Amino acid sequence: MTPPKRPDGIIIALDGPAGSGKSSTARAVAARLGYRHLDSGGFYRAITYAALRAGIDPDSWGSLTHAQLDTLDVHGHATETGYRMTVGGRDVSAEIRAPEVNAHVSQMAAVAGVREWLMDALREAGARGGLVADGRDIGTVVFPDAELKAYLICDPEERALRRLREQGADDLSTEHVRAEAARLQGRDQIDSSREAAPLRQADDAVVIDTTQLTFDEQVARIEGLARERAGIDRNADVS
Repeated sequence: MTPPKRPDGIIIALDGPAGSGKSSTARAVAARLGYRHLDSGGFYRAITYAALRAGIDPDSWGSLTHAQLDTLDVHGHATETGYRMTVGGRDVSAEIRAPEVNAHVSQMAAVAGVREWLMDALREAGARGGLVADGRDIGTVVFPDAELKAYLICDPEERALRRLREQGADDLSTEHVRAEAARLQGRDQIDSSREAAPLRQADDAVVIDTTQLTFDEQVARIEGLARERAGIDRNADVS
């Protein structure tokens, strides 16, 4: 197979709706391949967190300028395995997962100016390759030339159950799961209907339904595809 055209390896783009397991899968695949993980959602979450913290009315987010975004002082800091998000120099990697941010992040991500502002930073992160990136428009907009694109899908109630477990929820009743599934489907509608880079499957993406797969199975599936595209022996230790 032709060697990767990027010095550090290929780019793997994982897209899909909220709760489909993109980020956790991307982290695991990156670790197995010795690649970096880029969670694009972390950048949007950090901007959302910073805007809320600064008291900027969500109804005015659509008119945010690049200069205003600069003043929020949001940065992603590369680590050996991924990115650490800071706002005003303070690590907010945990705080950007809070319910208030969850409730507003799709609104922020739908703002064309915000997506434009972030694009250079995201593409710079993948300039050398050796990257597993996840989001909703990674394979269609951010890295349309990624060597491997996968689109993860999953039953809404299974997505909801996984999300609640991830958040450490005590209430996993059918009623609560269905309510969370409805919330996720509402977010899907926002993400897929926005004008700026809507959620959609890339034409050349491999579709993987994770509903009946264990976490290890979905990671292994993508790792196998990645090794094929990168020309890495399946038994090779790349750590």
